[in-house]
Amino acid sequence: MLLLSNSVFQCLRQGCIVSRKVGNTSAWLRCRPAKYLSVKAQTAHLVLEDGTRMKGFSFGHECSAAGELVFNTGLVGYPEALTDPSYRGQILSLTYPIVGNYGVPNTEELDELGLRKYVESDRIQVSGLVVQDYSHEYSHWNSVKSLGQWLQEEKVPALFGIDTRMLTKIIRDKGTVLGKIEVNGQSVEIFDPNKKNLVAEVSTKEIKVFGKGNPLKVVAVDCGIKHNIIRLLVKRGAEVHLVPWNQDLCSLEYDGLFISNGPGDPALAETLIKNVRKVLEEDRPQPVFGICMGNQITALAAGAKSYKLPMGNRGQNQPVMNLMTGQAFITAQNHGYGIDSKSLPPGWSPLFINANDNTNEGIMHKVKPVFTAQFHPEAKGGPTDTEFLFDAFISLMKKGKDADIMSVMPKKPDIRPRTQVSKVLVLGSGGLSIGQAGEFDYSGSQAVKAMKEENLKTVLMNPNIASVQTNEVGTKQADTVYFLPVTPEFVTDVIKAERPDGILLSMGGQTALNCGVELFQRGILEKYGVKVLGTPVESIMATEDRQIFADKLMEINEKIAPSIAVKSVPDAVKAAEQIGYPVMLRSAYALGGLGSGLCADRVKLEETAHKALAMSSQILVEKSLLGWKEVEYEVVRDVDDNCVTVCNMENFDPLGIHTGDSIVVAPSQTLSNEEYHLLRETAIKVVRHLGIVGECNIQYALHPSSLEYCIIEVNARLSRSSALASKATGYPLAFVAAKLALGIPLPEIKNAVSQKTTACFEPSLDYIVTKIPRWDLDRFQGMSHEIGSAMKSVGEVMAVGRTFEESVQKALRMCHPSVDGFVPWLPLKKAWADTQDLQQELAVPSSTRIFSIAKSLHSGMSIDQIHQLTAIDKWFLHKLHRITQLEQHLANHRSDTVPKDLLLKAKQDGFSDRQVGKILGTTERAARNLRLSQGIKPWVKQIDTLAAEYPAMTNYLYCTYHGQEHDLDFKDKGIMVLGCGPYHIGSSVEFDWCAVSSIRALRQMDKKTVVVNHNPETVSTDFDECDRLYFEELTLERILDITEQEDCSGTIVSVGGQIPNNLAIPLHLNGVKILGTSPQQIDRAEERSVFSGILDDLGVAQAPWKALSSLEDAFAFASQVGYPCLLRPSYVLSGSAMNVVHGEEEMKRFLEEATQVSQEHPVVITKFIRGAREVEMDGAKRGKVLVHAITEHVEDAGVHSGDATLMLPTQTISQGALEKVKIATRKIAQAFEISGPFNVQFLVKGSDVMVIECNLRASRSFPFVSKTIGVDFIKVATKVMVGEPLDEASLPSLEKPIVPFEYVGIKAPMFSWPRLREADPVLRCEMASTGEVACFGPNIYSAFLKAMLSTGFKLPQKGILIGIQHSFRPNFLAIAHRLKEEGFKLYATEATSAWLCANEVPATPVAWPSEKEGDTDLPSIQRLIGEGQIDLVVNLPNNNTNHAKDNFTIRRMAIDYGVPLITNYQVAKLFAEAVHYMDDLDTTSLFHYRQKAAAWPCFPGIICSA
Repeated sequence: MLLLSNSVFQCLRQGCIVSRKVGNTSAWLRCRPAKYLSVKAQTAHLVLEDGTRMKGFSFGHECSAAGELVFNTGLVGYPEALTDPSYRGQILSLTYPIVGNYGVPNTEELDELGLRKYVESDRIQVSGLVVQDYSHEYSHWNSVKSLGQWLQEEKVPALFGIDTRMLTKIIRDKGTVLGKIEVNGQSVEIFDPNKKNLVAEVSTKEIKVFGKGNPLKVVAVDCGIKHNIIRLLVKRGAEVHLVPWNQDLCSLEYDGLFISNGPGDPALAETLIKNVRKVLEEDRPQPVFGICMGNQITALAAGAKSYKLPMGNRGQNQPVMNLMTGQAFITAQNHGYGIDSKSLPPGWSPLFINANDNTNEGIMHKVKPVFTAQFHPEAKGGPTDTEFLFDAFISLMKKGKDADIMSVMPKKPDIRPRTQVSKVLVLGSGGLSIGQAGEFDYSGSQAVKAMKEENLKTVLMNPNIASVQTNEVGTKQADTVYFLPVTPEFVTDVIKAERPDGILLSMGGQTALNCGVELFQRGILEKYGVKVLGTPVESIMATEDRQIFADKLMEINEKIAPSIAVKSVPDAVKAAEQIGYPVMLRSAYALGGLGSGLCADRVKLEETAHKALAMSSQILVEKSLLGWKEVEYEVVRDVDDNCVTVCNMENFDPLGIHTGDSIVVAPSQTLSNEEYHLLRETAIKVVRHLGIVGECNIQYALHPSSLEYCIIEVNARLSRSSALASKATGYPLAFVAAKLALGIPLPEIKNAVSQKTTACFEPSLDYIVTKIPRWDLDRFQGMSHEIGSAMKSVGEVMAVGRTFEESVQKALRMCHPSVDGFVPWLPLKKAWADTQDLQQELAVPSSTRIFSIAKSLHSGMSIDQIHQLTAIDKWFLHKLHRITQLEQHLANHRSDTVPKDLLLKAKQDGFSDRQVGKILGTTERAARNLRLSQGIKPWVKQIDTLAAEYPAMTNYLYCTYHGQEHDLDFKDKGIMVLGCGPYHIGSSVEFDWCAVSSIRALRQMDKKTVVVNHNPETVSTDFDECDRLYFEELTLERILDITEQEDCSGTIVSVGGQIPNNLAIPLHLNGVKILGTSPQQIDRAEERSVFSGILDDLGVAQAPWKALSSLEDAFAFASQVGYPCLLRPSYVLSGSAMNVVHGEEEMKRFLEEATQVSQEHPVVITKFIRGAREVEMDGAKRGKVLVHAITEHVEDAGVHSGDATLMLPTQTISQGALEKVKIATRKIAQAFEISGPFNVQFLVKGSDVMVIECNLRASRSFPFVSKTIGVDFIKVATKVMVGEPLDEASLPSLEKPIVPFEYVGIKAPMFSWPRLREADPVLRCEMASTGEVACFGPNIYSAFLKAMLSTGFKLPQKGILIGIQHSFRPNFLAIAHRLKEEGFKLYATEATSAWLCANEVPATPVAWPSEKEGDTDLPSIQRLIGEGQIDLVVNLPNNNTNHAKDNFTIRRMAIDYGVPLITNYQVAKLFAEAVHYMDDLDTTSLFHYRQKAAAWPCFPGIICSA
């Protein structure tokens, strides 16, 4: 892999330079640390006319300058903006905080017309530049110098370190703001440049001709013309005569007159206004076209009035409406003056208006060929959406007298009537799995909310019981919820029952999309009159079918990697040979890169193709573009063909790593204006051609050293990236997409953040977002940490900062509480491998490569070396290097010598108090006190979609140390709710459900809420769910910062899982009021040895136990009670490092793991009780247990509760045992003084009941029990925690349980084994499942089968392979008989087959996988599975399994070929019993049983739930 990476990256560089820079950066940093740290850099000030002074640091020419302060909200294009003559006399503030990333190209280089090739005029036009953060090191193949160097060459001052957001708000609120940059105390007077005729300053002094000999003569009046305007006119066949601003126009001959953009007050260009007036009065037939200043000059010449806009329209995302066609376009703008449309004389009318503020954006004459645009159709920088106006101008010239403006403008699109539907079926995604996780709970919830807002009935099909969208009650919830498998058969039955007239396929991931396509192909949708809302199915198929997709792109001459779609392994081999190795394999109709992989040779190709074709009917063999950049755009399009890109994102990792497994930044950081808008323009072109309506995402491979690109794929649905983009920008993509699916035009939808402007816009970010995946690969023995094109991560975090350093360090901490930031050690302080090869670790992408980069930088490896090995863009590596250097600089100080500026710089670069404390040799608390004593606190800023250009009406917040003010005040004193953090195994969507339920309950009580979470996939991080949302770290430091700032009245830690629960004691010790159960009691329950001691004192039974202090203790305990034993660490979720130990070797290995995750608390060992059944008690208590529910596991103890199949009500537990469970619960609840939610786990064996553990927080089964019995346990628990009264009579107390008697609920685990290629798919004490589903039926069997089908399990039709150990044989015989009676053909390995046949169960013998074909006559398992003869594998291992490797191979084979697998005896038994009910399955769901409830009598002491 190392050699492969190097060879690919080397071949990329042949004939090109990847990154150029001036001088030796590393040496420069070494000899000038002060400049790097910006601590002793040249201090300068921005001074406003009202006396406001802002301290910054100089990076341009060290001179003072004055002018009007203006802002530009563009994300790219600073070389173009700085040279735009329209900025003459102005000090430009760029709202995007990180500037200089891609350096500056050769500004002297000329194009074929003799114009500067890469800039828009012959010099920098601005008087000064102000930015938040300047990139001292740049990285771009086309750049030759840094931005600072260019500014110094052109003698223009520039500052960084200014709170540009604060400055934007000042300009926004005051309108015109004058000011100056003051360097070295040089005095300069503040003046108003708008009082001068700036046009005269920038205009040419002589006539110049471009495109000589072209057929059409255009006279262009130079008011400050941009080079690209000249280029576009010449390109279209014009000979351009550029004339001075005061040129007499009537004496000139021309085919068309063009009036350019320019700076300042148009009214001061009196001569030009008079000259244009004469032209208009002459009634010349030649067309007139004006841009920007040209619009104002034409309007003034016609007799209209101009005025100074309150703040001007500047940036690259201004939406304008064409009043002739109703279409909207995104435009680049730069003007401080506008035209009053009402003052237009007769014969004139507005042509364009601003969709946000309705100001004039262009005019036209109703008869004469005169039209204008206030915006910049030539772009540079900015979008090219309106370049067609140049075509219209040329067409008017060519048509002559007969031309009219209407005839040359784009035709009005065929407006489709709004979709008329009354009831919509929304398909959900089912249980969470790798590649299809909580983002679809968020998108589905948003879609339902949008439908409800439009007064439509909604029917939701989703078996994910833990999701917010499957709540049955609430204003944002569906009218009807079906907990059923999302399969064509069940969906058809629901359609028959509900008769919806619309269906939404784009909100439920690949599950919903694939199901919808199948329904369409079967003719079901047409038969029942169900319209597919949004993107047509044909368009979906065009994006999912790899061959059709390639053909579609070829139709519009778009570039994809050379590829061939195939349906068999031999064809894949042929295709690879034709294309040439290495190749990339991609599956059709798959999510998260499932089945994909990089293949360097034929052997790897055949292996990957076999597995891919087991999951999909088609694969694409594609030329590998390993090492190219990967870039994504989220695109929105409506039925009227309005189309915008909402967010662009760049992968930190180069192509070859699935975007779900890559670090991602938004917006892109290393793309120039040309690259950014080239890909944006392509995205819109592709989306229009494919006919997508709603939202989609397009992924590109971009060559790292040229403009070459390829389209990788388009997802015609909401995706993981869509959820990230929504949270990164504040633009609710799923909500908007649902509205668009109903046919509502984009301009009619409001921007949810500003609540004034339109949703037809492209967000401006004044911060950087970093997404980092969360992996849980350590849970699986034998799992490689390598990552590639198939996704392995289980969750992700999103961090917001004003610099990359701040954002990336925050994100790394969010991923795992044990990580301090960008540090050279592994999570959980795990040791590096003894045989560590750093170069190999850098060359081969892995889940820990970011830490290997840190280690490399700490050990002195150069950025060039790291780039050579990783192909990660040098800009990112330079930024990471700065973190390392700052750490080394900080290490030269102690806490009593560190300067304030250096400490502030560390905080601005994302260092936590804990990090700073370690570097300075002190504690986290001491580091915190030190910075507070210096007045260093974070500022609270809003995420507002428009970079402060318009006020935000929502409080969607983040904290940063880059600033000089807060964006809001703090008067609410709300209740803080801590969210769940990143989804990972053991903490998933169920804890988001708990958090949302708690937040909603608080708001129903009219209590203000403050939510802290950093998971972009969640509903709790939707800004309209709470009063204040902080997208922030769940660390002690950040929670204290927010609590102190907000002055919160209390904090709830018990609804977000283990991360907030672990903060209870630290927060309590720092004076934070924890609502609910006391933190000391939480600590007593979490500490295993303390908890077990309390149980002994209470006389509550538990398995024999001991707190361990050494390995010898463990051996002594095991010899006393006998193996097997169970090792249990403290303060963990999902059984991390919990293991059943069967002997001394395992004891050594597993004890080491347990002490790793439980470093500060003792590990407890208990006797493992065989053959016991596990029972769970969920509840909430105040004084007494107010609500409770008891669930039973199908599997015997030994399987983690998160991986177990749960039954409610219990099925095999005696009444006597249930009473013992209740008695023990009362004692525990009393002893721990529980005030809020709790969960207790029990072992039941016969009439013996023993406690396993108690969690004084909500558990993952809370959504299941709440929905099954119809009582929201979290709502009750929240009322308990805040002291609100409750109607106790209606609640299921221990004395009056709610017991469903008409139905049974089954919760089944959802696994992601196909993604985890090396993992053994067996169930252990440590949790492995990634999600859950639940279904309901009149009996355990139908509920179980529905639940199994909901996990993707396919019921067998042909043969079942049996693999069991000797110990299971006596009990298994009954199962085998049942399966035989149901008509299945049974297969088994030789000895098992002989035993089954001897017991009158015919079974065909098969060979072990390790047996070679020549050595046996028996058929091969692989062949039988591959041919579909075996479509279920039952493989029941135990600890003494013979043929361990063979059995692992069989289990893995089943997973890799997409064949259902059962590895637990109790599940196999229940399945065999349930198979008989296969034909009885129907669509009856929970709400049907609820409807029957009123008709049934209840029994004394029981609240019945029918």
